[in-house]
Amino acid sequence: MSRDSFLATVRQAAAAGRAHRVEHVPVPEQTGYIGLRPGEDPAVRLAAEVDAVGGTAFRATDLTAARDLLASWLTEFEVRSALTWEHELLARLGLAQLLAERGIVEHTHRTLVEMPEEARRLSVLACDIGITSCDWAIAETGTLVVCSRPGQERIASLLPPVYFSIVEREQIVPDLIDAIGSLRTTHDPLPSNVTLITGPSKTGDIELELTTGVHGPGKWRVIVVG
Repeated sequence: MSRDSFLATVRQAAAAGRAHRVEHVPVPEQTGYIGLRPGEDPAVRLAAEVDAVGGTAFRATDLTAARDLLASWLTEFEVRSALTWEHELLARLGLAQLLAERGIVEHTHRTLVEMPEEARRLSVLACDIGITSCDWAIAETGTLVVCSRPGQERIASLLPPVYFSIVEREQIVPDLIDAIGSLRTTHDPLPSNVTLITGPSKTGDIELELTTGVHGPGKWRVIVVG
């Protein structure tokens, strides 16, 4: 392709793309930064924002209610294998026992490192769901902040087609600024990877049509406990 024809193709693509630009809506001027409104319940706001970004949030009064809800999902999705975190909240929930009672194979960091590399890869790819908690949940945007570490790998939230997360009220922060502040004060050194999860996987790469589930989980459910 000649230089002129290449530039002509670029100009044509750019002109076509202008039809799909996002309209910028003026935001009314306001004094100061507003995350949550005064007196607003962070757990209620988090659940509402999770729904707004394409996920599905459920409120549970306690861990027993959360466990029952999770059990119903395992039946609904006919889960045979799960990729899970090693996390104290999931331990208190009794996740390992819940999966074992239903004959569901659980893959964790400890079980996977004992496998040969090819068997480990195939096992992870075959998992029906990923189950994690999070480091923080941002109420303002319905975002989960996930720091990768041994036993809490990001692959659990990125690879399976269905992703569940269990969040307690104590993990909820008002906004991104608070999440970053918590990251700096609780991690020294900083983790090698921090993932912000806002809704199920979405892409507009294919003919500029928004599609879910192409590069990650297509279904995302969050249990907010407390």
